[in-house]
Amino acid sequence: MTKGQVMRIGEVGTAVGVDPPTIRYYESVGVLPEPERTASGYRAYSAADVERLRFVTLARSLGLGLDDIRDILGLRDRGEAPCGYVRGVLDQQVDAVTERINQLEALSDELLRLQRLARTLPDITADDPCVCHILQPAGGIDHVRDNSANLTPMEVMD
Repeated sequence: MTKGQVMRIGEVGTAVGVDPPTIRYYESVGVLPEPERTASGYRAYSAADVERLRFVTLARSLGLGLDDIRDILGLRDRGEAPCGYVRGVLDQQVDAVTERINQLEALSDELLRLQRLARTLPDITADDPCVCHILQPAGGIDHVRDNSANLTPMEVMD
C-alpha cells in the first residue's frame, strides 16, 4: 500500500487476516478509529489504519485485552511512548499464562489419575443410581466393587 492509497474493509481484512465484522467491532469499541468514507459511503482505510489493525491483531494474539490495547494506543495517540505500560501489561500476561499452565498441569494430573482409576473399575449396571462411578468424588463410590481385586478408588490412587 502506498502513501495516500486507501483500501476498503475487505482488502484490509485480507491484508491483515481479520474478517470485516471484527474490524467493524474494533471500530465500535474504540480500538480503531472510524475510517474516512468514500463519496459512495465505503470505508476507506489508510496505511496508518492498516498498521494499527496489525498491532491490535498481534496484541490480541498475545492475549492482551481490548482495554489494555486501547490504553496502549491512547498513549501513542497522545504522543507518549507506551513502552513502560506495555512492560507492565506483559508482566501481568506472563503471570496469568503461568498460572493457567499450572492449572492445566493440575487438570492433566487429575485426568491421568481418573484414567488409571477407570481402567480398574468394572462397568456399572443400568439400574445403578449414579451416572458413572468413575467421575464420582473420592469416597462417594463405596458401592463400586472390583470383584477381581477388591480395590477402592482410594487404593488405586496410591
